[in-house]
Amino acid sequence: MALVKVKEKYQVTIPASLREKAGVEVGDIMEAKLQGKNITLIPKSVVDRDIEISLEQMRRGQVSRPYNSAKDFLRSLHREVKKLKKKPA
Repeated sequence: MALVKVKEKYQVTIPASLREKAGVEVGDIMEAKLQGKNITLIPKSVVDRDIEISLEQMRRGQVSRPYNSAKDFLRSLHREVKKLKKKPA
């Protein structure tokens, strides 16, 4: 069991053995949760909102493939416009 001391400004140092096992590095973001009277720190990765939106669109299949030429892109774009015009409002 590792003990830590609460310092000025309520800072604590995570013991090296725990940091290494959790893969925590300087500058990492941690989520602090209160569970009863216990404080739990959970390493988190922060993803830019635009990247998260793009990843979600990819999961849903809402992205187009790469095009070999501008002509291919325009053909695809015209097909999509026709599909949208056919859909009821």
